[in-house]
Amino acid sequence: MAASGSELRLGRRYRGPPGTANGGYACGMLAAVVGGGAAEATLRRPLPLERPLGVRRDGDRVLVADGEGILLAEAGPAADVELTAPSVMAEEALAVAGRSRYYDDPVFPGCFVCGPARPPGDGLGVFPGPLPGRAVWAAPWAPHPSVADADGAVRPEVLWAALDCPSGIAAAEAAGLPDGTAVVLGRMAATLAARPRAGTPCRVVAWPGRVEGRKLAAASALVGPGGEVLAAARTLWLTVVRPPGPA
Repeated sequence: MAASGSELRLGRRYRGPPGTANGGYACGMLAAVVGGGAAEATLRRPLPLERPLGVRRDGDRVLVADGEGILLAEAGPAADVELTAPSVMAEEALAVAGRSRYYDDPVFPGCFVCGPARPPGDGLGVFPGPLPGRAVWAAPWAPHPSVADADGAVRPEVLWAALDCPSGIAAAEAAGLPDGTAVVLGRMAATLAARPRAGTPCRVVAWPGRVEGRKLAAASALVGPGGEVLAAARTLWLTVVRPPGPA
């Protein structure tokens, strides 16, 4: 992970789909370059790993391109994202953890956020499940020390990542997508009110929004141990043909 001056490099640890960055993590890295307040990032193409990507400013926008100048992503300030979430108790999140239908046959088992193939402490281990009788998905999450900065607070781009996948799972399952279909992140806006320290028992809550053709909207929030909303996001997902074979 690195972002400096006119270059961005995304490490292999932070992968989502094979060979490319987790969408939420990539958006969080772009938000850091935008700086300050709520930000919104749009992913035009998958961002590759372990190679330098060009970064330049255009007014208040940040643009990311590959070595041939093809636009991969862009980001800028966003209207405030509301710091609210459906009420979900810690014990409720624990009870449904990992019970999403997604985990019957995960599309991206090596994903940094929600991939069940990642060892504990390597991936984030955010495994959401649906709450009975509600259009709400939730998962417990106690951040590992490896995703914290020197003062022990979880790095901002990791919080963006944690807010990513649960909203995608919620959007896809609520929409009842047919077999052979997957979703990928197209756009994400988020605001961070507070960064929890490593080991803090949090929970991620997600809920679906509107469906417009191939586009599925959703929202998510990070909730602290006392029920306080620490961060929130709104996301837009695109349906795609599921990759063949093992992801």
